[in-house]
Amino acid sequence: QVQLVESGGGLVQAGGSLRLSCAASGRTFSSYAMGWFRQAPGKERVFVASISASGYNTHYADSVKGRFTISRDNAKNTVYLQMNMLKPEDTAVYYCAQGSRSWYIGPLDHEYEYWGQGTQVTVSS
Repeated sequence: QVQLVESGGGLVQAGGSLRLSCAASGRTFSSYAMGWFRQAPGKERVFVASISASGYNTHYADSVKGRFTISRDNAKNTVYLQMNMLKPEDTAVYYCAQGSRSWYIGPLDHEYEYWGQGTQVTVSS
């Protein structure tokens, strides 16, 4: 049974930074791409960033390019999202997701097989 547990969310002022972590268990972590999505109040869940199984390839939503960095540590079964220069519009629940393939790092959420419970990020102005 795959489990994804996010941590690291919280309240931060605009311009600040947070690092989210997602610890995975239940199957071979290094075989699957990972992604981060977010859902703001009253809005649909949207893609934020993704990383291939090897970690060599990454993909970002335009809204976070240059500010967010996704990375993974396959030895620790953990994926990270470093968020810098945070803006109030980054406020959302952030979800970690595990793909069904090693290489797919696109934004389609149906390509991600397992999801965490989410962690709240609130950016104050």
